[in-house]
Amino acid sequence: MDNNRILGIDFFGGSLQDAVARARSGGLCVAPSGPGLAGDLTSCSSYAEALIQADLVLPDSGLMCLWTNLFFSRSIRRISGLAFLRAYLKEGGEDLQDSFWIMPDHGQSIENVKWLRDEIGFAPEEESIYVAPRYERIGPIEDLVLLERIKERKPSHVFIQLGGGVQERLGFFLRQNLVSRPAILCTGAALAFLSGEQAEIPDWADRLYLGWLLRCFSSPEVFVPRYLKAFRLITVLARNGRKLPELTDPLARP
Repeated sequence: MDNNRILGIDFFGGSLQDAVARARSGGLCVAPSGPGLAGDLTSCSSYAEALIQADLVLPDSGLMCLWTNLFFSRSIRRISGLAFLRAYLKEGGEDLQDSFWIMPDHGQSIENVKWLRDEIGFAPEEESIYVAPRYERIGPIEDLVLLERIKERKPSHVFIQLGGGVQERLGFFLRQNLVSRPAILCTGAALAFLSGEQAEIPDWADRLYLGWLLRCFSSPEVFVPRYLKAFRLITVLARNGRKLPELTDPLARP
């Protein structure tokens, strides 16, 4: 068994290479952040359902991993969304031609594609890029326009480059409604880190769980409040351990 149940979610417990191999076999891959586990998991049943039902859940939160390694009998190795995306793209090769990309806006799309072309030697076609609309902050997500685009293209890989709390719910919608089984990858702002659209996070900072600190230095007005709230995760972990926390939203428990 290579999974660790924490907060009712089965987090992957293997190596980075094993995670990439499993993701490439298809299904929904998510990398929930500390703020997501501290807030969205307890306030949005659709988010909780997406994590519980995902095919691969990466232990991205450094705080969660530290807590687990201190207080649980079985340790867990952190796999950040950034490290995972780097490895996935590195192993992609020509297979990346069969991919579809969901971007948060036109500006980031341009810079992300430029980075892919310069660093990976691959640039997705315009027909394989979708600039997402603004989705609801809570509740299920449906995007029938996007669904039809993906059905027409039939990609092997779908990269969702949206914010945490949103991309997981969108990825779950796609997995539940696609007949094919592409790899649906929700790695947060990882590509934006690489392309320079968000604060650059060197390998050493990622390994030392310091990515959050560099983000706070780059945009304190945005990320300091967010990560201060993330420390609530300590309380959530202490109260619940391996169990799914009680949901505070009016929607039914998944």
